[in-house]
Amino acid sequence: MSLPHAILTALLEKPSSGLELTRRFDRSIGYFWSATHQQIYRELGKLEQAGHIRALPAPVPSRGQKKEYEVLPAGRAELTDWVRRSEDPKPIRDALLLRLRAAAVVGTEGFADELRRHLALHQAQLEEYRGMEERQFPPERRTTEADRLRHLVLRGGIELERFWTAWLEEALAGFDDGDR
Repeated sequence: MSLPHAILTALLEKPSSGLELTRRFDRSIGYFWSATHQQIYRELGKLEQAGHIRALPAPVPSRGQKKEYEVLPAGRAELTDWVRRSEDPKPIRDALLLRLRAAAVVGTEGFADELRRHLALHQAQLEEYRGMEERQFPPERRTTEADRLRHLVLRGGIELERFWTAWLEEALAGFDDGDR
């Protein structure tokens, strides 16, 4: 149920077309809630049908022009309601953890390479997040509550990547030198 709420959030930050939303998802929200172009367009249609958003009138009517959407009061109310609801944390569902458990049964031959590959991916993501933090949240910009909350989301991503890199380094330390 969170994709419509992610879209409402993005549209409240800035009215956008479906294409612009997809690009914004790729640069921000998509780091923690991903969606395909098709999913976003499908959800825009549902939100419009539910009366939560509307397409803004085009300045000059033309065929094939992209629609830009804005959130209506009912959409803001839905998002506000959703923010206030209780929701339990979801259990971790990660194939790498399951594969490591399976390796305990069938053997670890070649698995260290996969752990190293994951470590490199998490290290790269950590560096990307740190760069984003440096560019988007210098100390002088962390003055509003909205900036503080957006920064907290990014900090959550940074801390998760720090966890994964430390955990993968620990996992790799347990492999024999022959596996390294």
